Amino acid sequence: MVFTQENIKIGIIGLGYVGLPLAVEFGKKYPTLGFDINQKRVDELRAGHDSTLEVSDKELTDIKQLSYSYDKSELKPCSIYIVTVPTPIDEGNVPDLTPLQKASELLGEVVEKGNIVIYESTVYPGATEEICLPIIEKVSGLTFNKDFYAGYSPERINPGDKVNTLTKIVKITSGSTPEVGRFVNELYKSIITAGTHLASSLKVAEAAKVIENTQRDLNIAIINEFAKIFNRLGVDTQEVLDAAGTKWNFLKFKPGLVGGHCISVDPYYLTHKAQEVGYRPEVILAGRRINDGMGEYVATQLVKKLSSRKIHIDEAKILILGFTFKGDCPDVRNTKIIDIVNELKDFNMSVDVYDGWADHEEVKAEYGLLLVSNLIEGNYDGVVLAVDHSEFKDMGVAAIRKLGKANHVLYDVKHVFGTHDSDIRL
Repeated sequence: MVFTQENIKIGIIGLGYVGLPLAVEFGKKYPTLGFDINQKRVDELRAGHDSTLEVSDKELTDIKQLSYSYDKSELKPCSIYIVTVPTPIDEGNVPDLTPLQKASELLGEVVEKGNIVIYESTVYPGATEEICLPIIEKVSGLTFNKDFYAGYSPERINPGDKVNTLTKIVKITSGSTPEVGRFVNELYKSIITAGTHLASSLKVAEAAKVIENTQRDLNIAIINEFAKIFNRLGVDTQEVLDAAGTKWNFLKFKPGLVGGHCISVDPYYLTHKAQEVGYRPEVILAGRRINDGMGEYVATQLVKKLSSRKIHIDEAKILILGFTFKGDCPDVRNTKIIDIVNELKDFNMSVDVYDGWADHEEVKAEYGLLLVSNLIEGNYDGVVLAVDHSEFKDMGVAAIRKLGKANHVLYDVKHVFGTHDSDIRL
């Protein structure tokens, strides 16, 4: 297995928030093929546009060694394959490895002797070797670590973040043999300016990734629990956090809804594997219960406040500002705003949702929800500022309050404005 600059050709499987930025960076140095089963996605990239907004149109058109395809036969000339498909959970919070399994079946059809397959998708420790590689062996007829090799380098993309981009985040790498590990590490080091960290095994790299987001999830969960306590005590949570934050080692997390494709999903991969080997996680699952219940909590708090203002709950009109899982980002995957919507509808309220960042067709297809396109002044009994988009910050609290009726409630979930600007804050 000898790779040189001349015989490296990289195939990226999956062109979403993770795969496309990776393909762009590798395409600056090596012949790279970005593959996705979604023809619409491939067509838009060929036309020079990224609907996820992770890569600018100019940057897309400037990459000369990068091409795109939805035809798997075009992957055959590649020597290194990198898998960046989603790893979701099902309705029972059980890991859904279907995309990963299908990607592995695809690789089994194209991989050849001497090739390296690198997985970036977040999984539980052991999944690459226990689930993915046996599929490639079965389909290809090749033997792992004899005919083909593997690496694992977990993605650390933060959607919508234009500061901490791919090349500026240290990359964890690993290989199925020491030689492969060194090669994978050098490959990523050629594009990652922040540097790399070579883990001793695939399992170590898998475990490192899954605990990153699990730790963050738990930190947010404890702040959410603090918020619930302080709300009962009549104390402003943000003021408490500001005071506590004056100590150098206080971790400055904020309360909020925990959605998206990573933080609200990855802990379930770890707890699934833990229970499989006979250990029942307590702290991790407790944190998940708190964070998964925050949509219902927000809705209940709003209902209580409306009632205290003598606003009739039945058929009250509510406006929710924001639907994506985070601010200034079009990603609506696993957004917890839908939990607020559904809870309020259960109270027989009329709910409008406005979000200039979200794709209306995607929201309708994924959640059955029609976003409104216009904001009407004096129209709502309650306004929920659910996502901290710059658009809402720029509007200011006065303009947002004008959307409400003379007697209305403003709920500032994200603490966008000051302590006394809203009627409720999380």
